[in-house]
Amino acid sequence: MSLFDMSGQVALITGSSRGIGKATAEAMAEQGAKVVISSRKQDACDETAAALNARFGAGTAISVAANISSKDDLQNLVNETRAAFGKITALVCNAASNPYYGPGLGITDDQFRKIMDNNILSNHWLITMVAPEMLERGEGSITIISSIGGLKGSPIIGAYGISKAADMQVARNFSVEFGPKGVRVNCIAPGLIRTDMARALWENEENLRRSTAASTLKRIGEPHEIAGAAVFLASKAGAFTTGQTIVCDGGATISGGA
Repeated sequence: MSLFDMSGQVALITGSSRGIGKATAEAMAEQGAKVVISSRKQDACDETAAALNARFGAGTAISVAANISSKDDLQNLVNETRAAFGKITALVCNAASNPYYGPGLGITDDQFRKIMDNNILSNHWLITMVAPEMLERGEGSITIISSIGGLKGSPIIGAYGISKAADMQVARNFSVEFGPKGVRVNCIAPGLIRTDMARALWENEENLRRSTAASTLKRIGEPHEIAGAAVFLASKAGAFTTGQTIVCDGGATISGGA
């Protein structure tokens, strides 16, 4: 059996109707997992789930719309997953928000709170909803999609970076709490990826040129290139990895622009 096989697993993935979340759902389904597609819009979730069921077989995926800013929505998402598949073995907290691009002195309180609530608090809610069953079984994986924005400062996405740095600490803290019972918690920190959420960054030609010039691979990343790390962390291949942040950024944080 492949180290990356996910047969028998049930993966709940937020923000999975597009971008990194969708690519992760596709990759996990390809490895045999049942997957739960969730984002704010039910029609988008339905479309993605239908495509997965057509590709990998009926019953591979279900769709449950949820707004990550609503604790009730998230609890319903968890409840519907258990009703359909009986368990949750892998949680991927991918959905996030960034309503503001610009200097820190210009952000409003509402924008700052939205970033912190959607990027930190919602992950905390989901983890506390899902972790108890994992702890009872003595196994499970939780992965938060963070960002290299949490590893460095930025004059454009500073508040977003603050939230993503906090996510790394959420993973470290819960990995300490959950590790003795076999549950692993990690982060993935992507660099600039060609997603709708990051469109304001990569559609700006100057920003794209600067970002890719500073990376060793000299190009933007694609969503499927993050999905592999998510499969690693949820499968037997990642069984001894916990409390870590895996950076997938094409070399952007280590090159110094050389």
